[in-house]
Amino acid sequence: MLYQSTRLGSEKVKASGAITQGLSKDGGLFVPESFPFISGDMLTKLVKMPYSELSAYVMGLFLDEFTPDELKGFTKAAYNTQNFSSQEIAPLSKITGNTYFLELWHGPTCAFKDMALQVMPHLLIESLRKTGNKHDVCVLVATSGDTGKAALEGFCDIQGIKIMVFYPKDGVSEVQKLQMTSQCGANVFVAAVEGNFDDTQTGVKKIFSDDCFEAKVGNKGYFLSSANSINWGRLVPQIAYYIYSYCNLINKGVIKQGDRINFCVPTGNFGNILAAYYAYIIGLPINKLICASNRNDVLTQFLNTGAYDKNRAFYTTISPSMDILVSSNLERLLFELSGKDGSIINSYMSSLSEKGRYDVPELVLDKIQNLFASGFCSEEDTKKAIVDMWVKNSYLIDTHTAVAYKAMCDYREKSKDDSVSVIVSTASPFKFCESVLEALGKPEADSGAALMDKLSAYTGVSIPRPLISLKDKTPRFSGFIKQEEMKTAVMQFLGG
Repeated sequence: MLYQSTRLGSEKVKASGAITQGLSKDGGLFVPESFPFISGDMLTKLVKMPYSELSAYVMGLFLDEFTPDELKGFTKAAYNTQNFSSQEIAPLSKITGNTYFLELWHGPTCAFKDMALQVMPHLLIESLRKTGNKHDVCVLVATSGDTGKAALEGFCDIQGIKIMVFYPKDGVSEVQKLQMTSQCGANVFVAAVEGNFDDTQTGVKKIFSDDCFEAKVGNKGYFLSSANSINWGRLVPQIAYYIYSYCNLINKGVIKQGDRINFCVPTGNFGNILAAYYAYIIGLPINKLICASNRNDVLTQFLNTGAYDKNRAFYTTISPSMDILVSSNLERLLFELSGKDGSIINSYMSSLSEKGRYDVPELVLDKIQNLFASGFCSEEDTKKAIVDMWVKNSYLIDTHTAVAYKAMCDYREKSKDDSVSVIVSTASPFKFCESVLEALGKPEADSGAALMDKLSAYTGVSIPRPLISLKDKTPRFSGFIKQEEMKTAVMQFLGG
């Protein structure tokens, strides 16, 4: 299987090339030239597989350059009870009616990014070997909170790889910040960036698109790669948990094979819900994908109108991982729905860069709306959703999952669709103690890790194992830089 850019370039690469490069030379994102398909017989086999085996099988459909044994080795090393507190890896919990929660936060950093970033280092290392690359790698990451720690954890102390994480100075929770700034490892560096996530992400993209800077990095014996969801190696493992949850529902007797279900996904950069879309493309029976936004509702507006407009106020919210106005992975969806025409996508992205907006034609919007629904959630409604779930069901959710729960409820009320639906729960509530306690009517003067004990004492819910030790951690990295100083910071990290 070959991969092509979503933009103008004619470059085509194998999976290993897409994973090592991260971003195409023309600034586009790598996508498969064609997609595999899961037949009914295949799905019958997948229903019987544990998570690690299913994940290896699904990735193998896209990564045919890797042998089945290689992929099984990667997923066995990634998805086990040493790394994940749940034997199921991605358990499905029925809470109310036909609504289920897919818990993707039982990994080492208590966020859904672990589902990809525990396996991605294995994919990258093997891709380096397959491409014959002799340079060391510098992995650059822009994070709105969870990707950073998950990437640091996944790449920590791996020989031949350095990882540098940039996060918006005031755009993450205190627990997320401490998770990153206290990270151990001789090959890691963390830097806060003045501005919001879009500023941080733009800074990283500028680094990747600067040929002169790339040459300077090469002279130091490194080449650049990414662990964000712009990298196909980050995105492809996420397809597996949608298929796994469907199989889980079959095993529970909730649905029969072939029944269509809904997924509601809280998202800012569009990567998580794009993975669900790819699961749909390859044959997973999906009725609707509900895209849930917080107060930064640029995706909701786009899905409703076909106009993507970032010329709006940016809000710092209690669901910070979704505080994004430029959703990078939407480019991949539009590429598929625009007949794989890179010139069209290039014009959209140029317009976004120059004017801050673009509009898709009605034909494309109709295709989008046939599958996607959308909703957004205010700060007050996010808190109400946390309370509602706790009071009615004794189920504690974080702020991002609360946004999805509200969007799901609104969708059901508007559409009268009572299909079995899965809400993608993306983070442990203990990563956002301050906001969760405030929502429950127990505001505290303290912040960060000090509040985990108080949230646990009030609710009776145990603190996740990986977060317990965080209370005793001290930051290694402090201070902040401006976006225009990011290149200098990278060069200093690489030794000059």
